[in-house]
Amino acid sequence: MKTIVLGLPKGSLQDATFEMMRKAGFNLQANERSYVPNIDDPEIDARLIRAQEISRYVELGMLDAGITGYDWIVENGSDVVEVAEFVYAKQGLRPVKWVVAVPENSHIRSVKDLEGKRIATEAVGLTKRFLDKKGIKAEVEFSWGATEAKAPDLVDAIVELTESGSSLRANNLRAIETVLESTTRLIANKIAWKDQRKRTKIEQLSMLLKGALAAENMVLLKMNVLAGNVDIVTEILPSLHAPTVSTLNSKGWMAIESVVDEKIVRKIIPQLKEAGAEGIIELPLNKIIP
Repeated sequence: MKTIVLGLPKGSLQDATFEMMRKAGFNLQANERSYVPNIDDPEIDARLIRAQEISRYVELGMLDAGITGYDWIVENGSDVVEVAEFVYAKQGLRPVKWVVAVPENSHIRSVKDLEGKRIATEAVGLTKRFLDKKGIKAEVEFSWGATEAKAPDLVDAIVELTESGSSLRANNLRAIETVLESTTRLIANKIAWKDQRKRTKIEQLSMLLKGALAAENMVLLKMNVLAGNVDIVTEILPSLHAPTVSTLNSKGWMAIESVVDEKIVRKIIPQLKEAGAEGIIELPLNKIIP
């Protein structure tokens, strides 16, 4: 029996979200034309919806929960429960930013220079509120796409989402100010959140997704060590709390394992080997649940 209707973002955030769901333990399948992905959890009825719309449908109760960007919650002014924050985006584990950008050769150097200018953006509400706070009056028009290509021929400036800044640079644009920094959020409808059965399911989903995100860039190192070298090896070996040390069924030998950041593995493995570790194994992780 279905417990929750879950909105998943279709578009730029889709692949990253599907990968997080997979690592959290859910198998999702959807073809390009499908808006109802198959999920191997009988309690979840999933829907693929544009991230821009998910918070509205969650607020209205058409979705019990959804995964979307904080930027679209703000843009829509949606009254929802923010259950969890997940720092991942299309290209990596980092926030994204909405920035005011202008052509490289533009005379516009600060937000004050936008007075009376024309600005194109998909996030019209977000941009207007930003300008109002700055006391700037400008014409803000909705952009259906290819926003970077509209300056300087059609507009004076744009407000666009950027993760690394590469798209702006490729279009000879420079950012002059950040409008909003955004991360991915799990949100819930307020009435659904008061339903204990639905809330429990949403909280379980949140825990598993947090565990999948926590495991990103982390690995499990396992090795065998002579008892006399345990202290030397564990001093080299970082861990979440402390390395696990257990006795092997071989006199004088111990097994050690620890969860470590993948970035330091290539540095510490030679050190571990020199300290007496043998049979070192590196294993990927899907989830870390505190």
